[in-house]
Amino acid sequence: MSEIQKEPFIDLAGGRIRCRRCQAKSKRSGQQCKKPAIRNKRVCAFHGGRSSGAKTEEGRQRIADARTVHGRETREIREQRSQSSAKLMALEDIGWTLGMMTGTRTRGRKPKHYRPIKTVEEAWIWCALDSASASK
Repeated sequence: MSEIQKEPFIDLAGGRIRCRRCQAKSKRSGQQCKKPAIRNKRVCAFHGGRSSGAKTEEGRQRIADARTVHGRETREIREQRSQSSAKLMALEDIGWTLGMMTGTRTRGRKPKHYRPIKTVEEAWIWCALDSASASK
């Protein structure tokens, strides 16, 4: 797999204007952004060229404390979602084990904390553990 060479410049207005090209790369297609970069920046406004970053020490500390991973998601929110998804998958397993469900299973990647339930005894154990953790 060869890496795509990034073009440093782009011609606009029929070749009359030559400016720097945004250096951002698409995760999905792997292609370089086709917009011109903002003056004295590497990227366009869409990819963060207008951002000047935190200026004050308080602002920098707030960013460090937030620990955001992507957008508005923190690690805690992602962990809660993973645990909820694992719980739903376990309930689906219990439904299949007890013969209450038919058709196709839920598709997709399994959550991080998911442990498959294959027997009725495992279903009883899971229900007892879940009710004990819910009462805390």
